[in-house]
This record gives sequence, structure tokens and C-alpha cells, in this order.
Amino acid sequence: MSWDEDGTPHPLAQRRSGRSDLEPDRLPEVRELEALGWEPAPEALRWAFLPYVWPPRARTWVPDRSTRWAVETRLDGHGHITAVECAPLPEADLAGLDAETADALTALGLPPRPRDRLWLLRPIGPFPHLDAVLTHLETRAEAQSIPPEPSPEFLTLTRTELATLDTAPPRP
Repeated sequence: MSWDEDGTPHPLAQRRSGRSDLEPDRLPEVRELEALGWEPAPEALRWAFLPYVWPPRARTWVPDRSTRWAVETRLDGHGHITAVECAPLPEADLAGLDAETADALTALGLPPRPRDRLWLLRPIGPFPHLDAVLTHLETRAEAQSIPPEPSPEFLTLTRTELATLDTAPPRP
């Protein structure tokens, strides 16, 4: 288990550099990897540890060159949109999100995530999509009365189940 601290990004990412005004899922390198069967790792806090425990052969990362946007919408008295303003999310807000993730990982006894990486995962076992794997993990947790949230029990269950799925034959 690791964050691939010394690893290199997926080769498709090495053709691009510099900041982009695009959201993470709109980056060309992410789109190219999606066409090859990779899927962005979920951003929900309960899955913050997932790239750490995902089988190494089925995970990769690209540098995060994206911009996260804050969108403010103004409505009139009838609920009609009168104005929309977009601005990059302030650095303080981004740092707050990173701190929340770091706190959750620390509470699990895991090292902090390397900064500025977008993680992509491939489904494993008999599952055709990442969402199917996540649903399977949640179902297994519920069957054992483990809430699917960041906890040592959910981490252990996820790690064990992923190891089992990684040895299962891939879907046809």
C-alpha cells in the first residue's frame, strides 16, 4: 500500500504541462485515460484512502493542472437566473479541502496524499465500472454492520476486499 511517492505519472500526462482553466474531469489527459478504461477516483471524503489501497496495477495518476471553480448564481423573485459569475476557487478554500482529507487520512493512520495529483483507477474483478466496485464495497460493509465512512474498520474491509477482487478473474 502506498501513494506511489516515487512513481511517475501516466505517460499520457507527460505531453502536457502548465495550469489549465478546465475542471479535473475535463483535462485532455483525463479524457484520454477514460477512453482507455481508467476512471477518476471518487472525490467523496469517505473514499479519500481509496487510491492508497487500490491494487497498483489498476491505479495511476496525472499531475493536477486543473482549476476548481466557484459558481455564484443570482435569481430574481421568480426563480429565474439573472446572472452567473465564475471564479477560481480561492487557495484558502482549496487548502481547507486538502486539510479535511489529510485529517481523515491521519485518523486512519495513513500518510498524507501527495499534493497536486489526480488519481485514476481501473475497475477490478468482475465489475465493469468503478461505481460497481464501490457499490460492492458498500454492500459488503453494510452486511458486516460497518458504516461506509472513513474508519479503521471500513479501511480494513476495503483493503481486504480489494485484495480478494484483484485475484478474481477479470470480467469477460
